[in-house]
Amino acid sequence: MRVTVGLAQMYPKLGDVQANLTKHLAMIDEAVGRGVDLLVFPELSLTGYQVQDLVPEVAIRAEASDPVFAQFLEQSQRLDLVVGFVQRDTRNRYYIAAAYLSGGACLHVHRKIYLPTYAMFDEARYFDAGEDARAFHTRFGRVGMLVCEDFWHMSPPYLLWQDGADILLLQSSSPSRGLDSGDRLGSSRWVELVNQAYGSMFTNYVVHCNRVGYEDGKNFWGGSSIVDPNGEFVTHGLYFDEALIVGEIETNQITRTRARLPLLRDEQPHMVLRELNRILSKPDTRKD
Repeated sequence: MRVTVGLAQMYPKLGDVQANLTKHLAMIDEAVGRGVDLLVFPELSLTGYQVQDLVPEVAIRAEASDPVFAQFLEQSQRLDLVVGFVQRDTRNRYYIAAAYLSGGACLHVHRKIYLPTYAMFDEARYFDAGEDARAFHTRFGRVGMLVCEDFWHMSPPYLLWQDGADILLLQSSSPSRGLDSGDRLGSSRWVELVNQAYGSMFTNYVVHCNRVGYEDGKNFWGGSSIVDPNGEFVTHGLYFDEALIVGEIETNQITRTRARLPLLRDEQPHMVLRELNRILSKPDTRKD
C-alpha cells in the first residue's frame, strides 16, 4: 500500500484558536488538492506552544460537541488528520494532546507523557501528564502517536512497537538550540539522528512534523521529515519556513526490511518485563 503523507509545517499564532483553525482548514484544502491521504500537524498546532496561563482559555474537548473539534471531525471525511491541541478532560484537567481523526471519527487521542521542566521548558507547571502509550488501527495499518519529549525517551516508542505500530507519528515544537559554525543546529541534528535510529531499530516508518516561527524569544526550526524502515530519509522539509511537505510511505517496505533484518521477530519483551520487575524490586541505586 502506498500512502501519501503531508507534513503541515506551520507557524501557529500564540493563543489564537480561531486564527489557527483557519490556517488548519487552508492547509487541509491544499493537502487535499495535492492528493494527501494523511496530514500531520505539529505539537499544539491549534494554540501555539508557550500558552502558559492561557491554557484554560484555549483548551477544547476531544468530542463532537466541541465546535472546534467538530470541524476537524468533518474535515477528516476528506483525509486522515493528526492535530495538536490542549485537551480539557471531564474533570477540567489539561493535557498536551494529539488526536487522530478519520472518516468523521476520532480513532485515538494521545496525551503527552513526558513534560520537560529543564532548560527553557516548564510544561509540568501548566499540564497534567498522560499515562498511556498505545497503538491503534487505521485504514493504513496499525499506528502509534507520540508528542515531542515522549520520543526522546526510548520506552514509549518501544511500547508502541510491541503493541503493533508499524508507523510512528511524532509531533513536536522543538526549538532551535546549539548554533555553531556548522550548517546545522545541534537540536535538529540530534532529533534527526534519533528519528533515523528509531526507524532502523524498529524497522518502522517514522513521520515527524515540527513547527516553525517565533514565540517569547524562542525560534522553532521545522525540518519535518519521514524516515523509512531502513533509517533513510524519504523526505526532509525546509528549516525555519512554513511549508506543506509531501512524501510517500510504501507499507510493503516494512515487509522487505523485516525479512532482511528480523529484529521484531527476535525481540524478547517477556525478558524485558522480567528484568524490569527485578530492577524495580531493588532499592533505587540511582539515588546513591
